[in-house]
Amino acid sequence: MKRNVIIVGSRGYKFNYGGWETFVTELVKNYNDDETKFYIPYLTFNQEEDKLIKIDNNIENINLYVPRAGFATMFNFTIKSMDYFLDYCKNNNMENTILMLLGCKIGPLMRTKYYKAFNSLGIKIIINPDGLEWKRDKWSWWIKQCFKISEHDSIKYSDCVVCDSKAIKEYVDVKYKDMNKNTNFIAYGAYLDQKVKDKDKCIKFLKDHGIEENNYYLVVGRFIPENNIELILKEFIHSNTTKKLVIVTNYTRDKFYDHLIESTRFNDDERINLVGPVYDQDILRYLRINAYAYIHGHSAGGTNPSLLEALSLTKMNILYDISYNREVGENAVMYFSKRKSELAKDINECDKLTNKQIDEYGKLAKERITNEYTWDIVVDKYKKLFDEL
Repeated sequence: MKRNVIIVGSRGYKFNYGGWETFVTELVKNYNDDETKFYIPYLTFNQEEDKLIKIDNNIENINLYVPRAGFATMFNFTIKSMDYFLDYCKNNNMENTILMLLGCKIGPLMRTKYYKAFNSLGIKIIINPDGLEWKRDKWSWWIKQCFKISEHDSIKYSDCVVCDSKAIKEYVDVKYKDMNKNTNFIAYGAYLDQKVKDKDKCIKFLKDHGIEENNYYLVVGRFIPENNIELILKEFIHSNTTKKLVIVTNYTRDKFYDHLIESTRFNDDERINLVGPVYDQDILRYLRINAYAYIHGHSAGGTNPSLLEALSLTKMNILYDISYNREVGENAVMYFSKRKSELAKDINECDKLTNKQIDEYGKLAKERITNEYTWDIVVDKYKKLFDEL
């Protein structure tokens, strides 16, 4: 039986940006079911492309224009996407349709408008709340309260909840137990045995940035406080390693950057190299494969795609010690917390590991991906869930 799946909340299919975009692209790419058609809105800032539709096999990409508005951009884009598909489903008598909403951006509107409207058309709604947005340090108290309300309404006014980590599922089950929701754990996925297509290009990138293979610690993530960049910088500077710290991040010379300069003086340490964002997947893959170790400082959200990529490619990994990261890394990695000098000690200890010890860590890391986090496993779980709705 033909099925339609609408996915709202990312910037689009094959959109080079972040976690949601990676999830949408890989889920759809690996789905391999001719009976299922995906509808995915694509964020465009070109007004002339608004409502332009591109067909890619069983994927219908709909360009939707919204003006740039900082934090509000994705909020506005999500609302426009929901309005578009509500009209589309009404006008096309869509049957056997599921709408998957990524994130809790528009909770109050789910309560007042969208949930009843889509349900009246026989459309089931899945919500993936992602992490706990209201816990992020960057938000003011008032914004955090708004996020709490939006999270509550998003979960209440949905037919099913999908959590990308066991810790988030436990949180939802306890926090919203009176709602008696159908809550599921389905993580992100990753690939094993990834190949580098253009090695010469990657070698040139390393050379241009003064990076030597197997002689650097790697950090990949957004330039935000929740990724513990300040802690990593301070601890790395305090360590005895002669290796470099390569940070792949979308940094700008903003207040956070100025704060890091003042608090860490990282610009005085020749070992530290902020290379900016890297969207070329070949280069990013090569950086991970050839890192001496990967440092993962993410402290918010659920299963992080960057962490899964690291476990699949990098032998040695050092993770910030929170439940989200422990459930992924288990005994295949080292851990650090905010305790003074803990990461610095881990780095010093890591430098002393033998090749045999590092290879054993790498073997355990790849077993974690094989057993829990391949895209085949993730897709099969979604297929089963869709069949049950």
